[in-house]
Parts: sequence; C-alpha cells; structure tokens
Amino acid sequence: MLILLPPSEGKTPAVRGSAVDWPSLSFPELNTYRAKVLEALGTVSAHEDALALLGVGASLQDDVERNTRLHAEPAAPAHQIYSGVLYDALGYKTLTPAQRRKADVSVLVISALWGAIRFADSVPAYRLSMGTALPDVGRLASFWKPQISAALAESASGHLLVDCRSSTYAAAWTPPPAQTVAVNVFTEVNGVRKVVSHFAKHTRGELARHLLARRGNAPLTPGQLLKATREKWDAELVDGSVRKPHALNIILPNPVAQTVALSVHNGS
Repeated sequence: MLILLPPSEGKTPAVRGSAVDWPSLSFPELNTYRAKVLEALGTVSAHEDALALLGVGASLQDDVERNTRLHAEPAAPAHQIYSGVLYDALGYKTLTPAQRRKADVSVLVISALWGAIRFADSVPAYRLSMGTALPDVGRLASFWKPQISAALAESASGHLLVDCRSSTYAAAWTPPPAQTVAVNVFTEVNGVRKVVSHFAKHTRGELARHLLARRGNAPLTPGQLLKATREKWDAELVDGSVRKPHALNIILPNPVAQTVALSVHNGS
C-alpha cells in the first residue's frame, strides 16, 4: 500500500540543520528537474512582483523571500516541514516507532518543488503551488507529470494506491486506475451530500493515520481498503474503469457535529 498525499500550503521551517542533501532524496532521478524548478522559483521570488507571480498575499512575504535561498536553508524531514489540517490529523509524532517506519515507506508526497518525496526525506520549507506557472518551466502540473510517471512506475507497481491528493496535485500524476482508489469525503444531511474541503483534509489525514496504525495487514485491494475504512467511518466503494480510478466515498454525519469534534481535536 502507498498513500499519496498533497503537501500542506503552510510549512514549518526547520530552525537549524544542514541544507538539503540532494543525493539522499528519494527518486534521485528527479534531481535535475528539481534543480530546474528551484532555480526558476528563486528567480521569480526575487522579482519585485513576486507575490503576484506566485499568487500569494503580503502576509507570506517572508515565505517568498525564503524561496530565494533554498539551497542554503536548513532542511528537516518532510513529516516535520509539512503542517496543517491533514498533517495534524495524521499526527506523525504520536505514531509508534514501528508505525513511523511504516509511514516513512508508505507515504508519498507529490510536491510542486520536489516532484515526489517520502516522509523521511529532508527538505527546507518553501512556498510554491502545483497550480503555478514558472518561467522556462511552465505550468508545474504539466512539467512534473511525465517525470513523476517515469520515476514512480517501479515503486507503484503491485501496490494499492490510496490517493488522498487534492485535484491540483492529482493533475501532476495519474497512477494506474486499476490499482488506485481516490478518497472523497462528503457530509450528508437529510439524504443530501455535500463536499466540504476542510473536513475532507482532516478526514483524509485521519484515514492515513488509521491505515498506518491499525493492526493487521495493509489492504491490498480496493475491497480490503473499504473494509478497513468501515472500521471507523460509513463508506462506500465506487468501481473504477479503464481510465478512471476506484472511488472511496467517506460519508460524515451532521457537519455541526463534525465542527464540534474537530474543535475538540484541535484543542480549541
């Protein structure tokens, strides 16, 4: 089983440590492309209109300035750098050592800067979305798609792929549909279903944690994934096709109850 995650928009910079060690990153065949994106990002981030070019607000000025010195910025494992709703719900720090080892090999983060990395890969904090277009690189999802497809072909072979990515990051790699299950999250009130992005991120993080922490073998088929998911949630499986992956639909109860539960989880 491989769990595909998007990066978080917000990131927690490493306070100290060495800069990124390129040869140590997973999928080193992507390093040439990573370097090209990093150079283009540094150039754009130094531009006087950097915030507009990167599509971010003035509150992220420090993040954009950091983009200009990523070669020298301290790096830390990806599970420390990425933060936010999904990653808080996954709770890497509170996993057991054995569960962390499982996460380090089972989780793949599809990144606008790095292409694809594993949880244990050390990288600096950066600000870049997969929906961005960079000079001499173009739209990042289009740039990365053939590179990630080639790099992950062997690693993905024979695995069930649990796709928890947002649509922006799903555009950067289309894994084999027959072995892929896209995770969707809905709330349902009076028989009417609605997609809610905040709860979706949180629930996908909880699902990733459940799959890493539960006892027994990892699911090998979409049907086994449905069974594992139903240990905690109401869920259904929609079969895929030649071109379309399977869909795991998690159905949450009343969104008011979810808001209360999420507030308790976050300690607010």
